[in-house]
Amino acid sequence: MTDRTLPPPGGPRPAPAVASGHPMPARGPRLRPRTGPLVTAAVVAVLAAWGVWATWDTFVVSGRGQYADQLALEGAARGQGVLWELAEPVLGVVSNTFVGLGLAAAVVLALVRGRWWLAAQVAVLVAGSNLTTQVLKHVVLDRPALLDVARADVNTLPSGHTTVAASVAAGLLIAVPRRWRPLVAVAGAAYTGATGVSTLVGQWHRPSDVVAAVLVVLAWGAGVCALSSSSSLDEPRTGTGAGTSGTAGLLLLGAAGSGVLAVGALGSVRGYGWGLPLGGDLTAYMGGMLGVTAVTLASFAALLLVRQSTARP
Repeated sequence: MTDRTLPPPGGPRPAPAVASGHPMPARGPRLRPRTGPLVTAAVVAVLAAWGVWATWDTFVVSGRGQYADQLALEGAARGQGVLWELAEPVLGVVSNTFVGLGLAAAVVLALVRGRWWLAAQVAVLVAGSNLTTQVLKHVVLDRPALLDVARADVNTLPSGHTTVAASVAAGLLIAVPRRWRPLVAVAGAAYTGATGVSTLVGQWHRPSDVVAAVLVVLAWGAGVCALSSSSSLDEPRTGTGAGTSGTAGLLLLGAAGSGVLAVGALGSVRGYGWGLPLGGDLTAYMGGMLGVTAVTLASFAALLLVRQSTARP
């Protein structure tokens, strides 16, 4: 007698069952980052690193560059009393405690989301940016004494305060969920720009110091995005982030406008006949502020686009 409970030879077999008697669900393929965005992020990181060197080579090593930077530093003395009342509280926030709290917040946010590799990326970004700034400033880069001014041979590039502010903002941008990144990019750019400009107001730094600091953070931010893994990816069901393009576009538009005015001021200071109806030091000071604004806006726009593209499965 044939046992009717057995399937006929070559016939279909029943799906394996779990204790409840239901079929075991099939597992989908593990999501991986796309190669194109990772390569793009690496290219952005390399270009940002080159930008740090180019800033130093243009404004620290050359006589004309030092002259323009020094004029901006001297121009900050104008109206400093009123502006310093606004700038001092901004700079007062930046400290080792601030770095620790900002880093902890970003790392905890990544861990709460179950993203271990993402938490490591944030830690590497913040620590690497600040360590790089200190090594560049005190070990690698020098400042030839080309001008007859006090402490002409003391290198202050990149700015430590700006690096702290930018790295914490960039860490949060990388750690937060996709839908929050455009808002964090705008807030991070605003806070970083305010910190950088405040160092100019207080005559703590020259414009090139601040620009170099922002580019250091962009290099590390894009670099860690280039090393993204499945832990860094957004959920497949997550929306495409409709606000990303608009936010990045607005940041880049602001960067372009500020950049054009900054180039005009720089050309005036360096004797190219694009003079503005202001004194040389004030023109340099305003141009430096505009240059810092342009680089900050462009950097956070780039970091937003890089993060969103590398996070998409």
